[in-house]
Amino acid sequence: MTDDADAVVVGAGPNGLVAANILADQGWRVEVLEAREVPGGAVRSDRGVHPDFVNDLFSSFHPLAAASPAIAALNLHEFGLRWSRAPSVLAHPLPDGRCATLRHGVDATAAGLAADFGADDASGWRRLSALWDRLDPHVVNSLLSPFPPIRSGAALAMRLGRADALRFARMMALPVRRLGEEEFSDVGATMLLAGCALHADLLPDAVPSAAFGWLLAMLGQQYGWPAPMGGAGALTDALVLRLTSKGGIVRCGSRVTSVVVRGGTALGVRTADGEAVRARRAVLADVPAPTLYGGLVSWDDLPTRLREDLRRFAWDLGTFKVDWALNGPIPWTAPEAAGAGTVHVAADLTELSDYAVQVGSGRLPAHAFLLLGQMTTTDPTRSPAGTESAWAYTHVPRHVTEDLGGSLTGRWDSAEAEAYADRVEARVESFAPGFRARITARRILSPLALEAANENLVGGALNGGTAALHQQLIFRPVPGLGRSETPVRRLYLASASAHPGGGVHGACGANAARAALRTDRLALTRTIRRRPVTRHGSPAQDR
Repeated sequence: MTDDADAVVVGAGPNGLVAANILADQGWRVEVLEAREVPGGAVRSDRGVHPDFVNDLFSSFHPLAAASPAIAALNLHEFGLRWSRAPSVLAHPLPDGRCATLRHGVDATAAGLAADFGADDASGWRRLSALWDRLDPHVVNSLLSPFPPIRSGAALAMRLGRADALRFARMMALPVRRLGEEEFSDVGATMLLAGCALHADLLPDAVPSAAFGWLLAMLGQQYGWPAPMGGAGALTDALVLRLTSKGGIVRCGSRVTSVVVRGGTALGVRTADGEAVRARRAVLADVPAPTLYGGLVSWDDLPTRLREDLRRFAWDLGTFKVDWALNGPIPWTAPEAAGAGTVHVAADLTELSDYAVQVGSGRLPAHAFLLLGQMTTTDPTRSPAGTESAWAYTHVPRHVTEDLGGSLTGRWDSAEAEAYADRVEARVESFAPGFRARITARRILSPLALEAANENLVGGALNGGTAALHQQLIFRPVPGLGRSETPVRRLYLASASAHPGGGVHGACGANAARAALRTDRLALTRTIRRRPVTRHGSPAQDR
């Protein structure tokens, strides 16, 4: 094998690039091997819809990146990254003309809720916001740290005290529907939280949808939901530039086909063109768990029980996305929606619950819940003045058994993709009459197209596996492997399949990098202790 790296990172997504940067900061020689011709994974942008418009292929808004200690420590502003924010964070227009709006700062959000939904909703929102302020930054630190989060967890416990810690734990275990029933009198604030929970594959009636909805909403209120100025690819560009400035290497078009394992230890990787790349200290894999175990690593090099555990691994739902170039802003019936970076499209909480149950049971809903991004509203560099670069996505079943709104089968051939994109546009039109007349061009990304563009998005899954409680924390990706370490020595899982899961926060990569550093230090310490000692009390010189 070639002897050219301390660490090989498989995959140049955000987790892989964060991991590579952390290792390079410690003086490691790092080589990142990326199968595609460009880096970035699910953080990429292009002009593929219209030459005058920048559209993000996958992720767009990055509140977790703004709050992530791992990304903050990289000082990416020194490498060109700039964040841009919309006038308001999130809007959820309702059929009766009211609009629940998440704004920058609790006072602004509460004032809007009071005006449209009454004082009780505003008071309940202030209570939830006060709890966030009391626990900041330890909630985020606990979420993004390796499990168990001993230091940040202890800090949370000290802030809360025993009695309030129990109440907080209860709140985190609530379905978001129940949280809304306990805290609010009207529907507005609950719709904000429930829509946030559905960014993952969490039903409004499921645990831990309250925790996830509260987290995303509070991050938005504190940090906004920022987008990289110029396109999501600007975040990738900054990560790559920083890494190469530290001596790291990113090789695109280099598909890794296997991890070389000898005696239970990862020694390096082999690529599709037959090259063997040695990793003297670690291999970090920014790939889904099912791609690593039994794929890049043979089952012969893994515990027998892992194969059975991985058979139970659950993907998150599929995703269907449409990108648009619009010749004008979206004509929302609710004026407050015009200034929001993200708009949630659903009539009421019952419709949200029905949608989630239908998708989870294999049925394409007649009325899909949409997450819609207004990117020029967020970042004016995305398209010419007076126009809008926009997208919408919705979750769909991984295997369609029935279409409640027509006769689609889930083959997602061009005809079905076009038909479902029309359905998505009709849904937006119902809240913004005249929307379809403003479409200049569109691009359709079905679940199959998403996976073709980024093979980590298996079947259009965005989060590297379900966010449901049975596959989180110590159960992610399978019981017994709740950290980045794997059954193979010096091999680390650095993707969203590892704790803490999906989102552009870099924590999965950071946790893997720190585990590799920790293991390497321990190995060095053991080596020094085993060396013979001279009569002067210093280690004998190697001969």
